[in-house]
Amino acid sequence: MDKLISDFSLGLFFWQFVIFVGLILLLKKFAWKPILDTINEREEGIKNALHSAEIAKRDMQNLRSDNEKLLAEARSDREAMMKEAREIKEKMISDAKAEAQVAGQKMIEQAKAAIESEKNAAMNELKIQVSTLSLEIAEKLLKEELSNKETQTKLVEKMLGDVKLN
Repeated sequence: MDKLISDFSLGLFFWQFVIFVGLILLLKKFAWKPILDTINEREEGIKNALHSAEIAKRDMQNLRSDNEKLLAEARSDREAMMKEAREIKEKMISDAKAEAQVAGQKMIEQAKAAIESEKNAAMNELKIQVSTLSLEIAEKLLKEELSNKETQTKLVEKMLGDVKLN
């Protein structure tokens, strides 16, 4: 450092200072301004990008809230449809049960009527057969008993005795 101070030359210092100032002026005119302009443009681009990102973020939040609303509406619509479908299913089941009960009741009534009519027909047939059989038996008995004169007399006396008792 001592050597630097002892070799100091004012002329050299002056020309170094002039060259330095000239270099700064040249840099300012040709390099500094384009560098600053580029930096300013970049800063402006970053600001615009941040602003666009903020707008996009707000738009995304709006879309997200709209999507959530749509999902909530869709869920409520789905729940309403499911509830309505369950009600329709239950109504269809109850209607089918009611129809089946009515149909079953009709079938039971028809079966009862058919049984009653078959029973009446069988009873009538039985009565006819019994009366026919009774008449045939009575006819055979009377022929048998009336073929003998002594038996006829006893039968007439018995009938007369029965009439008096009544």
